[in-house]
Amino acid sequence: MAASTRAKATLLTGVAFFFVLFTVLGCWQLQRREWKHALIERVQSRVHAAPSGDIAPDAEYSHVRLEGRFEAASVLVQANTKLGAGHWLVQPFTLADGRQVLVNRGFVPQGSTGETAPLGPRVVTGLLRLSEPHGSLLRANDPATGRWFSRDVAAIAAQLKLARAEPYFVDQDEHGPQEAWPQGGLTVISFPDNHLQYALTWFALAVLCVGAGWLVLRGDNRGHAAD
Repeated sequence: MAASTRAKATLLTGVAFFFVLFTVLGCWQLQRREWKHALIERVQSRVHAAPSGDIAPDAEYSHVRLEGRFEAASVLVQANTKLGAGHWLVQPFTLADGRQVLVNRGFVPQGSTGETAPLGPRVVTGLLRLSEPHGSLLRANDPATGRWFSRDVAAIAAQLKLARAEPYFVDQDEHGPQEAWPQGGLTVISFPDNHLQYALTWFALAVLCVGAGWLVLRGDNRGHAAD
């Protein structure tokens, strides 16, 4: 009898442990959900704000305004968009103070290099983006052969010999007729928001733990009644 009691006590302890664990995980997912919603709201406010020349280099998706001129050099970065497979046309843009910003002028289809950037002073607006180092999930960038799979600012700047490159790049806004290349304004902003689903799963498991504990106690009570 003593051994049976100890076994049931151990089982109930385990059930209680997992109940607490699952409940904590559920609450954590609800907190994550609040954080994610705040993030989405913050990003949306940045995206839809008027473009500003006051640039914070780490404020991703800020709507920024650049004044300067495009340089002749460029690289093509592999891209898959709603317009199909092709490349991003990335080109350095020199500001009045000599700093250089890589501008993703937009998408060009396979076999196209896009129109040459206009010469002379220009104003460019777009979304600030953080660097995408090394390459894609499956393929690494290969500067030696000019094969780029991500917009790695440091590597592209080194390849183009940019001495004063900023640590971010800018996705240029839509800036021309839809039949012309490159096509800007194709930034995809997506934040998965499955935290409520995850929270409900953890809470459901916690409820199952309560049911398991009840079954153990019920069996124990039946045993005492039989005695």
